[in-house]
Amino acid sequence: MNVIEVSELTKKFGSFTAVDHISFDVKEGEIFGFLGANGAGKTTAIQMLCGISNPTSGKGTVAGYDIFKENEQIKHNIGYMSQKFSLYEDLKVWENIRLFAGIYGMNDKEIKENTRRLLKQLDFESERDTMVASLPLGWKQKLAFSIAIFHTPKIVFLDEPTGGVDPAARRQFWEMILDAAYKGITVFVTTHYMDEAEYCDRVSIMVDGRIDALDTPHNLKQQSQAQNMDEVFRKLARKAKRIN
Repeated sequence: MNVIEVSELTKKFGSFTAVDHISFDVKEGEIFGFLGANGAGKTTAIQMLCGISNPTSGKGTVAGYDIFKENEQIKHNIGYMSQKFSLYEDLKVWENIRLFAGIYGMNDKEIKENTRRLLKQLDFESERDTMVASLPLGWKQKLAFSIAIFHTPKIVFLDEPTGGVDPAARRQFWEMILDAAYKGITVFVTTHYMDEAEYCDRVSIMVDGRIDALDTPHNLKQQSQAQNMDEVFRKLARKAKRIN
């Protein structure tokens, strides 16, 4: 079953085409890597899929909802986490959980029960009243991801979630991602760490607004005669004509 289906999706800003007729699908429970250099069009594409930005043309559904007509339904059926903005640092741990759970439409009883469970799962019980600004970066990222899937969405979008995190914390973070996928949550992730692309079931690579390659990491390495995903990415990224 596909939870994302996109056909000829395009986004223009005046004469500039940021996303140029991309087509792909993402299966339920899949970890889908969405890669590309800065300026390739990844963020613009994600904004359309999340119901934040309206496409110029094309077709697409996310979690069964039309990206042109059912933006609000999409927002309530997805989770989202970004490296740049995920938590309110001037709020306590429990306040962040409650705030986002309310935005996602959960009731007070669900929030209370699930908050207790989440804090225990993360071993954060002693940090319940800690201001988020005081947490180490790795802890913030684990908390942000847990909040993004707190309402058990069909899909979670992760936009460079491990940027700036040390290797040990990145491994722990990916253990959480793999566990979420095992439980049936589809993971749509962008990253600049090519070793993380190896964890994905399939990977697409955007160049100048278009999807230039889409396959499993194993097949992409074979097709490019590359030893690893970093080599695959570099070979494709060299084709780019846009100036970042």
